[in-house]
Amino acid sequence: MNEDLDVLVIGAGACGLCAAIAAHDQGLSTAIVEKMDRPGGNSALSTGSVPAAGSRFQREAGIDDGPENYCRDLMAIAGEADNADLVRLMAQVSAETVEWLIDDVGARLKLVTAYKHIGHSVPRLHAPVSRRGIDLVDDLIAAVEKRNIPIAVGNSARELIVEDGAVRGAVIDAGNSSPFDIRAGKTILAVNGFGANRDLVARFCPEIAGARYFGAHGSAGEAVLWGRKLGAALDNMAAYQGYAAVADPHGGLLSWTTIEKGGILVGADARRFGDESTGYSGYARIVLAQGDHAYAIFDQRIFDIAAQEEEFRELSDYGAFKKADRLHDLAMACGLEAGTLSEEIDRYNASAAGREGDAFGRKEFGIAPLRPPYYACRVVPGMFHTQGGLRIDREARVLRGSGEPIPNLYAGGGAAAGISGRSGALGYASGNGLLTAVALGRIAALSAARALRVDRQ
Repeated sequence: MNEDLDVLVIGAGACGLCAAIAAHDQGLSTAIVEKMDRPGGNSALSTGSVPAAGSRFQREAGIDDGPENYCRDLMAIAGEADNADLVRLMAQVSAETVEWLIDDVGARLKLVTAYKHIGHSVPRLHAPVSRRGIDLVDDLIAAVEKRNIPIAVGNSARELIVEDGAVRGAVIDAGNSSPFDIRAGKTILAVNGFGANRDLVARFCPEIAGARYFGAHGSAGEAVLWGRKLGAALDNMAAYQGYAAVADPHGGLLSWTTIEKGGILVGADARRFGDESTGYSGYARIVLAQGDHAYAIFDQRIFDIAAQEEEFRELSDYGAFKKADRLHDLAMACGLEAGTLSEEIDRYNASAAGREGDAFGRKEFGIAPLRPPYYACRVVPGMFHTQGGLRIDREARVLRGSGEPIPNLYAGGGAAAGISGRSGALGYASGNGLLTAVALGRIAALSAARALRVDRQ
């Protein structure tokens, strides 16, 4: 059989880059095709945070953690899921994956101890110091270039080549010539999810279909569309990651640290409308339901903590925040009714101080009660990426509804089903998307290498 490559990787986000690196290091010929003009995808838009349970960095920091603890955390918030075994697998390989990224790939990740974020009972996020996913992507690209792995940007895969039920590569459109075939022994789908495909979002995730999409534009759902043609099964299709506080009109993420440390959200009527400790993903639907936009309110102490994050400082530099010593002046600056805002803050502060129960059941208040000077940021909710996709097994092989693998086809990241539960956004724990990207990209490559060795015996 004539093959151009051992492994063809479609998509150049973290999943595809990790898959290509791992395949190369197994002695395989590999290349990446990416339809957009630059690598990165949703990984570049993230905070670059990869969770790992039981990493040596946690041990060095005196943090007691392990796969069992992490799996309990994930299952506690994800609830019912179509693929519980994948949740367990991700917890089991999380530490070795992060250590591989740092030791073998050269990614500059550090254990984050300043906060845990949603879904984690202990600090286990490993992230670039900048908290920017583009820095992780840049490290992965450097590792790819060091290995002389080709990345063909601006080259989209039109369709998979399928012969006798087995995938043999893909038809590639470079835009300036006739489409051509790249034939490969194994093909890894790393094309992310379907967040940019409004029809698929409306069909599978209708509760968030009205929100703006802030993810990568290339997430057009090819994996779902191609997979269905091949009879692939789909899992967790109604699950997604939302974000409750995107700075408006700036478009950057308002760090959820502002809320975890004691900030609140109020609507255009200056009233709170829910329990903000639900988390940035699960609360997005609540923000969407209450109106076009909302305002995050926090204080100087919380500002100082969040200012340790580069993107937060940039939002501040761009004028995303209003600041005032008095709530009346803050309300006037935001166009809110001053008396109502003061009432809401007084009531919230009483709850945070333990003088009365919270109207919405919030239990964790960070360093609140809030005190002057105060800050406000106008925010809108957004949908960032989908968490459903192709059903895969522990080898990252794409499965048909019968449970049989589709020969030669693997998937990871947003192309595959995630670990955030069966539906909605409440099951998303920080880092779920990146863990399934980097871990499944690596697993897919290692599995492909083993299969190729068997095929060629």
